[in-house]
Amino acid sequence: MKKGIGLILGLFTLVACNNGPKNTTNTSTSELPQETQIVGGDKDDHGCLVSAGETWSELKQKCLRLFDEGMRLDPVSTEKTAVFSAFVLVNEDQSKVELFLPDEDKTSFILNKKEGDLFEDNTYKYDAKEGILYFNGQKQYAK
Repeated sequence: MKKGIGLILGLFTLVACNNGPKNTTNTSTSELPQETQIVGGDKDDHGCLVSAGETWSELKQKCLRLFDEGMRLDPVSTEKTAVFSAFVLVNEDQSKVELFLPDEDKTSFILNKKEGDLFEDNTYKYDAKEGILYFNGQKQYAK
């Protein structure tokens, strides 16, 4: 008798575990998600993977990771806050540089070579020999 009750309780337990909500195949299209977002798949306008640290370079016309291909320039005056570096890329014939500055709305600036190792425009001047970036004549970043 005890074996029979144990068997009935065991079967009841198994049947109860399989009594969850059933999926229906009659789901309307309005209930389905419109767009599936892939985690880590966020791309910018040029197709660069932002989550992988990629940035578009106008000078090189490709997506790249600045910390791998660019030269890091650290701020000259650092307060006790987070340090945001600038990066410099040089084209193949060394006639232009592209600046990536952390505080600017525009993502990058291209400077033409003027003389020797100096690249400049009206606002920025980069001394490639010394590794110094000037903003309005003031030293801002250095390697």
